[in-house]
Amino acid sequence: MKKHNFSAGPAILPQEVIKEAAKAVLELDDIGLSLIEISHRSNEFKAIMEEACFLSLKLLGLEGKGYKAIFLQGGASLQFLMTAYNLLENKAGYVNTGTWSTKAIKEAKMLGEVIEVASSKNANFNYIPKGFEVPQDLDYLHLTTNNTIFGTQYKILPNTEVPLVADMSSDIFSRPFNYSKFDMFYAGAQKNMGPSGVTLVVIKKSSFNKVSRVIPSMLNYEVQSNAESMFNTPPVFPVYTVLLNLRWISNNGGLDGVGDKNQKKASLIYEEIDRNPLFEGFALSDDRSNMNATFNLKNDKQTEIFDSLWNQANISGLKGHRSVGGYRASIYNALPIESVKVLVDCMQELERKA
Repeated sequence: MKKHNFSAGPAILPQEVIKEAAKAVLELDDIGLSLIEISHRSNEFKAIMEEACFLSLKLLGLEGKGYKAIFLQGGASLQFLMTAYNLLENKAGYVNTGTWSTKAIKEAKMLGEVIEVASSKNANFNYIPKGFEVPQDLDYLHLTTNNTIFGTQYKILPNTEVPLVADMSSDIFSRPFNYSKFDMFYAGAQKNMGPSGVTLVVIKKSSFNKVSRVIPSMLNYEVQSNAESMFNTPPVFPVYTVLLNLRWISNNGGLDGVGDKNQKKASLIYEEIDRNPLFEGFALSDDRSNMNATFNLKNDKQTEIFDSLWNQANISGLKGHRSVGGYRASIYNALPIESVKVLVDCMQELERKA
């Protein structure tokens, strides 16, 4: 029986995508070769890469608007460094909303002056800072749009003329959003795009050549763009799986369609957290994530009973991150609403047993 997968990442993928990817591993499109043994210079893979880049921009509403989609390796963690290498000339600003923005700040400081424009560290990152002043002399302002560990998510962007840059690893392709507000953003694949091993970078072409330093070729966005994501051998299987997933999103109403479903799933969980006297949410209600619902039991003595209930219900990946504790229900695009209902049933069953 398939488990109800609430893992924060690598995350659940649509069953249709998994089946199609598995089929391609045996043989891609009746060409007599496995997907994982074809040349990355072959016409077959060039078509895969081109469609993946095209669909990325189309779904994000950026087609024909001066952006380039690039598929790279190294995860979002490498992008913490690449962002600064390519965009930080004098001074950059970062909003610190958790573990991943903290790591991004650390990497950027190796290459120039970095200031924390705002932070929610004072409350263990349970909210998104608002109403702060953004210095106008920044090369860029960096955000982390969704914070998987703490369960917070940007709903409204800072009002500034400074170029916006973002780590969107855990909520890209999950909702309609004004992506054109950003000069550049990036996302590791293993949440809403595909398996780990590939990272999507979307960047305005006008953001190339922003710094005076010499940038190593592998870390240079313009070099990678000019090479059409194939400066070195790309991760063929992850890119193909991302393409299948982008097709799946397109066939399920695009970002409007998945966004509506994700909102309904999140509402089910948060309504139960707020209604059930045994639970309490971690993130402030205005900043709650539609991707990662974080919550705790009010009485730790009930932990063993609740853990037994959701394990018996065939739920997987519900434990919270060690820095927060409690529970984290990750409700990415592919998670069916039926899985959310099973979790809610477990929460209500605990209430009946209390």
